[in-house]
Amino acid sequence: MREFETIAAISTSLGESGVSIIKISGEEAKAIVARIFVQKNGRSFLEAKPWYMNYGHIINPATGEHVDEVLVSYFQGPKSFTAEDVVEINCHGGRVATESVLNQVFLAGARPAEPGEFTKRAFLNGRIDLSQAEAVIDIIQSKTELAMKSAMEQSEGRLSREIADIRSRLLHVLAYIEVTVDFPEEDLEFTTGQEVSEKLGALMDHVKSLLSSAEEGKIIREGLNLAIIGKPNVGKSSLLNALLMENRAIVTDIPGTTRDIIEEYLNIEGIPVKITDTAGIRETQDVVEKIGVDRSKGKIQEADLIVFVLDRSRPLEKEDYDIIEYIGNRKSITLLNKTDLEDKLELEKLPLGEVIAVSALNGYGIGELKKRIKDLFFHGSLEIRDVLVTNRRHKEALMRALEKMQDAKNAVDAGISLDLAAIDISAAWNYFGEITGDTLSEDLVDKIFSDFCIGK
Repeated sequence: MREFETIAAISTSLGESGVSIIKISGEEAKAIVARIFVQKNGRSFLEAKPWYMNYGHIINPATGEHVDEVLVSYFQGPKSFTAEDVVEINCHGGRVATESVLNQVFLAGARPAEPGEFTKRAFLNGRIDLSQAEAVIDIIQSKTELAMKSAMEQSEGRLSREIADIRSRLLHVLAYIEVTVDFPEEDLEFTTGQEVSEKLGALMDHVKSLLSSAEEGKIIREGLNLAIIGKPNVGKSSLLNALLMENRAIVTDIPGTTRDIIEEYLNIEGIPVKITDTAGIRETQDVVEKIGVDRSKGKIQEADLIVFVLDRSRPLEKEDYDIIEYIGNRKSITLLNKTDLEDKLELEKLPLGEVIAVSALNGYGIGELKKRIKDLFFHGSLEIRDVLVTNRRHKEALMRALEKMQDAKNAVDAGISLDLAAIDISAAWNYFGEITGDTLSEDLVDKIFSDFCIGK
C-alpha cells in the first residue's frame, strides 16, 4: 500500500541557497498542499490550474502563523515526472526554512519519500523504463560534460530502443521455431533451422558491438581509476598537485610524508579520472605508515591504470624492483620524474611499459601524460558512439543473453531439435528484458532505486 501513498521530500541540496524545492507526489498531493498553502489572491489551491506558479505563504494551520513565503506549482498526472499528481513548493533555501516547510507537508498528510522513490514511481507507472530511470542518477552524478551527454542520451531512451529492437527480432526468431514445431508435416525444418542460425548470428554480432563499448562506457560513467605509486619521496604528491594545478597534497623532503590515501577527480578532455595518491611503498616498522602502505597495495589492485613514478636523479633500489614486480602485467605508465636533475637511472630490459619523462616541479611532460591516458582508453578519440553501454548491470545482462544465444545457435547448427534451442532464446529474451525492467524481479528493482538520493 505504501506505493499508493502521497510522498514528499526535498529535491534540492540541503544547505545555504537562494531557493529550495520540495516535491510532493501522489493522489492527495494537491489536497495536502491546499491545507497549508494560502494564496495571495485568496483562492483555494484546490482550484489551481496545472502548470502555473502560484504565490502565497505556507502556514501552520494550528496557529495560522506564516512559515515561509513560497511559489507553488501543480503538475497534473499523467503529464508529470511520476505520472501522478505532483506539487512542487519553491521556498527559501537554508536548512531551517526548508525543513520547516517540509514538516508542515508531513503534518498535512504526506509521508517521507524513500531514496529514489519519485523515479521508481515514474518507472512503475510506465512513464520511463528501468534503463532510463538509472540514467537519472547518472545525470545527477556526472563529473564531465561527456558523462552528462551519455546519461542524457540514455535517459531519452536510446539504449531502450536498441534493446526493444533486439527483443522484437528474437521474438520473430521464436515465431519461426513455433511454426516449425507446430507444423512438422510442412518439412520446414532445414530451411527454418538455417534461417534461425543466420538471424541469431546477426543478432549476436549486434550484441558484441554493444558490449565492445562497455569499457569506455564504464570509464565515462564511473571515472577512470588511476593510482600513483612509487617508493617514498619520488614526487608522487608533487605529481598529484601538478595534475590538479593546486596544492592538494603536502610535499616535503621527508620520506613517508603521505601516510594515507588521497583521492581527487580530474577532467582530462572529458574523461573523469579519479586520481589516488598513495603512500610510498616500502618496508617500514612505523605502524601508521604500514597501514598506508597496505592501503596503497589495495588501490593498485583496484586501479584501471597505474602511474609508476621513478626519481631519475637516484639509482634504482630494491624498493623500485619490488614495485615493478608487484605491478606485473597490469596496464601502467612509468614516469621518470625530476627531469631537471642529473639522470642516474639505468632502465635497460626492465618491463616498464610506456615511459614518459616529466617534472612535477615545472609541469614538463604533464600534457604528454594526459594525452597518453586518453590514447590508452579511447584510442585518442572521445566521440560517444550511437549507443554506449555505461552500466555494469546492463553489461552483465548483455553477456548472459549473448551466452544463451550462442548456446541456441550451437544447438541449431548441430541439428538438435529447434524447440530445445527455443528455451535458450527465450532465456536470452528475458535477460534483455532485465535491462529495461520488463523481466526484472521486484527485489532487484527495489535495490536499484535504493542507491538513489532521497528526493529524486
